Amino acid sequence: MALSIDDLNNLQLDVLREIGNIGAGNAATALAKMLNKKVDMDVPKVKILEFKDVNDILGGADIEVIGILLSVTGDLTGNIMFILELKAARVLVNILMGMPPEDATPFSDIELSALKEIGNILSGSYLSALSMLTNLNIMPSIPDIAIDMAGAILSVPAIEFGKVGDTVLYIETEFQEGSTKVVGDFFLVPDVESYDTLLKALGVIL
Repeated sequence: MALSIDDLNNLQLDVLREIGNIGAGNAATALAKMLNKKVDMDVPKVKILEFKDVNDILGGADIEVIGILLSVTGDLTGNIMFILELKAARVLVNILMGMPPEDATPFSDIELSALKEIGNILSGSYLSALSMLTNLNIMPSIPDIAIDMAGAILSVPAIEFGKVGDTVLYIETEFQEGSTKVVGDFFLVPDVESYDTLLKALGVIL
C-alpha cells in the first residue's frame, strides 16, 4: 500500500504539517544549544511527493550534495535522508565552527562528523514530533554521510524505496543564524509494512 496525497484529508495533512512545525522547533532548540547561539527555523514546507520528483526538488540529478542517511526502527521502519547542497552544507558548517560563511575549503573529518550530528539532531527532532502526534515508538539509526551528485546519492535509497512504493514525506528545512540562511531537504520513507501503521496512526484507515 502506498501513501498518496489522495489518502489524506485536510486534518491528516495538518497533522503532517504540525510534525514539520514541532520538529523544526525542536531542532532549532537543539542546534542553538549545539552552536551556543540563537538559531531560527522558518515554518517548513511539508509535502507528500513521488520519489521520482525528489531529484527536481533538489535541483537536478547532477547537482553535488551531501546526503545524511539513516534507517528507522520501532513501530515504523524505513529510511530517512537529510540532503544539503554542497554550498549550503559548507555555510552550515561554517556557522557551527564560527568561520566566515563564505569560506569554501574542503570538508575535514571533524566537519563531516558535525554534519552527521546535525542530521542526527534533525532526524531525532522530526521523529520525536511524529512519535508524539501518532503515539508510535520510532527511533533513528546512527547516520551515514556521503558527498556525491544528487542522482548517485538517491540511487542507493531508491533501490530500497523501489520495494515499498514511490512516495515520501518531504520537509523543507530552513535555518537562520543572524543574517545567514541555509535550506536543507528532509525525506522520510516508511517501508511497506509501516504504511498501514502510519495511516492508522494518522486516522486515515481504521
